[in-house]
Amino acid sequence: MMPPLEISTTPCPTHLVPRIGDEVQPSPKSDVRERPILFSAPMVRALLAGTKTQTRRVVKLPHQNRLGQWEVLPWGGPNGGRTRGGETVPFQNVIGHSRTGEILGCPYCQPGDRLWVRETFALEQSVECDQEPPHQDGRPLRRRPLDDFECVHPAWVQAHYRATDPAPDLCYEQGPAGGSEDDFGVRWRPSIHMPRWASRILLEVTGVRVERLQDISEADALAEGVTPLPGADMWTAGGASDGPLHAARPQWAYRRLWDQINGAGSWAANPWVWVVEFRRIAP
Repeated sequence: MMPPLEISTTPCPTHLVPRIGDEVQPSPKSDVRERPILFSAPMVRALLAGTKTQTRRVVKLPHQNRLGQWEVLPWGGPNGGRTRGGETVPFQNVIGHSRTGEILGCPYCQPGDRLWVRETFALEQSVECDQEPPHQDGRPLRRRPLDDFECVHPAWVQAHYRATDPAPDLCYEQGPAGGSEDDFGVRWRPSIHMPRWASRILLEVTGVRVERLQDISEADALAEGVTPLPGADMWTAGGASDGPLHAARPQWAYRRLWDQINGAGSWAANPWVWVVEFRRIAP
């Protein structure tokens, strides 16, 4: 077992402090930290439906020193240390090694941080001021600056989202190989390239803990977005047409989703995972 940890005197884990180069930025409305996070299409739909309030990400352990073991530890709180900026570290779980004394905090976020969701998308723009954007559902929209008298910028730019929108029929000035003919259709962009302004989903982190992947409970599987399959005594981590994601128990459905996203055998490996809990807030 790991010796007792004196929370009030132990320095803050470096992983809890944003480093130079990290994509961390203050929220436009406050000094709350914001970070991007990627979600697949089924998980985006679960976020929009309000059925997903957790996400799990693999803990990247620096080593597997067999002279000790990795263990879950409490961290933070009013007497739990300070960040480099002098702020109180929010209470959460970290993971520490009983031999080396290394302590790892969640590199993705802390309680109180905000996560803006990146998803697969395409951008549509128009140079005509009298042409209305295709979507009127309150999604992000960029309009031409009022001082752009020479119309250097497009009249508006709006995103289409692959998780929920039909493929738009767009026109590109060059073909995908750089040819001279126009290219019609849609080029979906990977989620990693989504700019902040185009994100339609904003999450506020309410808790962070560490556990083994296979320790997920039925309640946690439901919080991961698993839902009952209509008309059948089954559960699904996707939609009615996602047969490979159907199972008799919520945990089994989530297991199939995990293997689909992370590769065959990734569930059986039973890694340590960060469990990030959140609630959706207005952008």
